[in-house]
Amino acid sequence: MHLLELQHLKKYFASQKAVDDISFSVEKGSIFGLLGPNGAGKTTLIRMITGIFYPDEGDIIFDGKKFDPINDVAHIGYMPEERGLYKKMKIGEQTLYLAQLKGLGRKDALMKIKQWFIKFEMESWWNKKVEDLSKGMSQKLQFVTTVLHEPKLIILDEPFSGLDPVNTNLIKDEIFQLAKNGTTILFSTHRMEQVEEICDHIILVNKGTKILDGTVKQVKQDFKENLFSVGTESIPELLPGHPPFEMMGTSDHAYVVRIKEGNKPNDVLQYLLQQGVHIHSFNEILPSLNDIFIKLVEGTSVTRQFLPKEFTGQAI
Repeated sequence: MHLLELQHLKKYFASQKAVDDISFSVEKGSIFGLLGPNGAGKTTLIRMITGIFYPDEGDIIFDGKKFDPINDVAHIGYMPEERGLYKKMKIGEQTLYLAQLKGLGRKDALMKIKQWFIKFEMESWWNKKVEDLSKGMSQKLQFVTTVLHEPKLIILDEPFSGLDPVNTNLIKDEIFQLAKNGTTILFSTHRMEQVEEICDHIILVNKGTKILDGTVKQVKQDFKENLFSVGTESIPELLPGHPPFEMMGTSDHAYVVRIKEGNKPNDVLQYLLQQGVHIHSFNEILPSLNDIFIKLVEGTSVTRQFLPKEFTGQAI
């Protein structure tokens, strides 16, 4: 079941195509990564999903029906990259005010605020002003105000910015728990390692168009280059016959090989064993999302980009 569907969305500003015929769907309870370089169209997409902008063409389907910005926005929590908290207002009063804006009654809002403040160790913050908080503390508060009303869809734009590792893990655990409980998360960031760890599905947009769409696992499989790491003391420099691989690089007691077309990993193992090579490990090397991102956006060489940094040696 899809909570959110974008169908051929287009948005133009003068002659610029900020979003040019983008379609994708987000399953209920999933953590969905929206990726792209600066100026790719991500913010414009988010603003259309939240009803800030109206699309010039195309439709947004929210929870099975055409998106109604007036009513459906109450079921969306949005944490923008540029924070929107009132600096002079006390934290407790502001959190209560924002919760009531989202439709919570005062009693219910106070109960939920207390639960979140205890969970995030924010009980002593009630009478502080936002301007007195560090960036990391402001991030925690912004997250709480985003999820407090238990929205169906939560949009997080760079949610870990300014957080130390402990609080990053705290927010990360809450994201996983929210998704486990059925909340749908739309996650936008430039940190590809976070996307790999957190997201189920991703799309990559560039220059207003969608250039990649799939599960994290499938995307990595689609871009693999038949590279394998062979852990061994040494491989002879001269290999007889026709090896089923080519050498790509070396590090201490490990080699990167690329299997030639028409051969399989077992062919490599069998060949090396026949040459008397003692193998400690044999692992496939999959590209990281960061490698794939750079390759697609910048058009770099696939193999050079995907070769792990610790391996040096033969030029590629």
